[in-house]
Amino acid sequence: MTKIPLEIIALQPDGFHVLVEVQLLECTFKMVVDTGASKTVLDKETLLASGIDESALQSTNVLSSGLGTNAMESYFVHIPSMRMLNWEINTYDFAVLDLSSINYAYRQMEIEPVVGVLGGDILQAYGAVINYRTSTMQLTNRKRSTKTKRKITLDEVNVVDNV
Repeated sequence: MTKIPLEIIALQPDGFHVLVEVQLLECTFKMVVDTGASKTVLDKETLLASGIDESALQSTNVLSSGLGTNAMESYFVHIPSMRMLNWEINTYDFAVLDLSSINYAYRQMEIEPVVGVLGGDILQAYGAVINYRTSTMQLTNRKRSTKTKRKITLDEVNVVDNV
């Protein structure tokens, strides 16, 4: 397991976002950690500004919902590596959306824009454990099998909460 520091930022008196620092495309960025997001998503404009050629973005027929809109055009892009400290994922196809509305809102609050959203696909596959008390996230170094689905018991939730 790799323990990765998180940054928890206040958006309102009782609202928070969890951010993690990532390295991809030889640059360092922040990502929102979103356990409710089904897929990890990168921002189209940030990728283009970081040197990804637009031809590397593969259009999909899937219209994505959420993120303040009913539907938006989506893409995917093959990224050779994404790192968080010494944890690394290699050769991964990320979803790509226009996240300009999120980054606009962050800029209005004087918060650094993000490259994307770290979602359930990676969090589940690498057994993420988020500890708000220590502002850390743990990820396994090897991908877990996603074929077997099981329900998490209340006892398991309590053990994680008491870490």
